[in-house]
This record gives sequence, structure tokens and C-alpha cells, in this order.
Amino acid sequence: MGPRLRGDDVWWVHAMSSASSSKSKRPTRKKPAAFVYVLGSFHKGRYISYVGWTNDVTQRLAKHNNGTGARSTRGRAWMLLHTEPFQTRNEAMSREWHLKRDRAFRKKLMDAVRAGQSASSPRPVLTGRGRIAKQSG
Repeated sequence: MGPRLRGDDVWWVHAMSSASSSKSKRPTRKKPAAFVYVLGSFHKGRYISYVGWTNDVTQRLAKHNNGTGARSTRGRAWMLLHTEPFQTRNEAMSREWHLKRDRAFRKKLMDAVRAGQSASSPRPVLTGRGRIAKQSG
């Protein structure tokens, strides 16, 4: 006779048995739980940036632009410069802390936007860790 299982041990046994009977050996990708984002704005003759974290980047950007976001972002038109996905809220909050202190990285993002505006071309699309995405067309 095998070992006795308590009620809280049953989920583990069930998870192990269903994992072994799985047909696909590929790990499933989890949807990111949180995002860190960097916003940029040209206000009163200077470029400024804002760093935050959220579960829904699109909704959060809309709140900032509607004046219902963070107090320091009210009254400005913001554009999304950079996002990074994270599996946990704690990871996102930690990265946000580091980005808020990384002025060089934020300046690099703003310089890329300024370069795009001066050439009268579309603004560059910035993706993960500040890389500029290739644009079609």
C-alpha cells in the first residue's frame, strides 16, 4: 500500500499524472502578467519621459492621455516608446525601478524619437529593450 495523501497533496499527484500523459512535449507559453512601459512627450519645449508598469498597456496609455493616469502625466500627449513583458508583477516592478534610474536608456529612446521627427519620417517603433523594429514599406 502506498503513502497516504492529504487533501492538499492530491493536486500535485493530479498535476504530475496529467503532465506525463500530455501528447505535446513543448512547454506552453504563459501570457505575460505585467508590462513595464516607457512613455515620451514633448512638453513646453523639452522632451520628457515617464516609466510605469501595468497589466494592460493600451488601456494605461489611454488613461495617461485622458488625464486620469498618474498625476505627473496629466495635461500632456504621450506616446509609447518601449514595453517589456514579464511573467510576474514583482519582476515588472523591479524592472520599473531600474528603468526609472537609467536616464541614459531613457535618453536613448527620446533621441530615437527626435531623430525620426526631424527627418519628417514616421516615428520609429521601439520594441523590447530599446531595439528599433524594422518597418515595412
